[in-house]
Amino acid sequence: MMGLFGSKTFKPSTDIPDQSGKVFLVTGGNTGLGYEAIKQIASHSPQHIYLASRTPSKGQAAVAKLQEACPGANITFLPLDLASFESVAAAAHEFTAKESRLDCLLNNAGIMATPPGKTEEGYEVQFGTNHMGHALLTRLLMPTLQATTKLPGADVRIVNLTSEGHNFARTAPVLLDQAQLERSNAWTKYGYSKLANILFARELAIKYPNITSVAVHPGVIKTDLYLPNQKSNFIMRAGMAIGGSFMGTIETGALNSLWAATGKKGEIQSGAYYTPIGNRSQGSPCARNADLAAKLWEWTEKELVAKGY
Repeated sequence: MMGLFGSKTFKPSTDIPDQSGKVFLVTGGNTGLGYEAIKQIASHSPQHIYLASRTPSKGQAAVAKLQEACPGANITFLPLDLASFESVAAAAHEFTAKESRLDCLLNNAGIMATPPGKTEEGYEVQFGTNHMGHALLTRLLMPTLQATTKLPGADVRIVNLTSEGHNFARTAPVLLDQAQLERSNAWTKYGYSKLANILFARELAIKYPNITSVAVHPGVIKTDLYLPNQKSNFIMRAGMAIGGSFMGTIETGALNSLWAATGKKGEIQSGAYYTPIGNRSQGSPCARNADLAAKLWEWTEKELVAKGY
């Protein structure tokens, strides 16, 4: 059904079909958009949902709260720090030791405009967390995702949360130059990490045509991602005070991800980038650059192999 300005309407209670037998893994599921996505999916009888997040106490508390809201839902906390390849590998190992199928990987977690820093492997922290961590997780879970495509009635999906903030990334070469990326300001770094999410989804669709892979923008949503910036940045604090009331809610912000993860397969084109809800967008010139997408894929693969994965 179409909504305002040609966007689709999506009501989770009625538009998410029965998910019986399906297994989901959602990164960053302890709060915000990830939590809301799990909450809505859990109401439609999935076989199992894995809530992946960094802090055990917060992850376990979220699972308890979700199970209270969705009695009988099978939800398991999965420790995952995307800024550490060791943690990502451990999470993938724990998952594959327990499960033989994965119907939907929702790469939801992310950080935004954080202070300068690096991941354990030495990547700029936003790029390393938002792109490299998810790229490794996807790589390690790919055998399970591929095995699931061979099951009767399979409809395997990878949904990568990105942002219109990818427009902050304006010069293609910076994406593959960590030294230059580190010299950029916080919002530019964020933009490149979100650009990578779009390009990664595009290449996933080419490399694995039997899996539906997309990138989705949730909208301008008031989430915990803004908290560090409000505390440290006067302009952001003032902007939130003035414009915060115009931001969307967590509930509306999760709709595009939910549509991509559970909506009608015929409506979703693998490799595409969607703004809310279900609006296919070309994205920025860099996001439309097929050569850049291929180069990012090759660069990422070489990096993962060099790190032993």
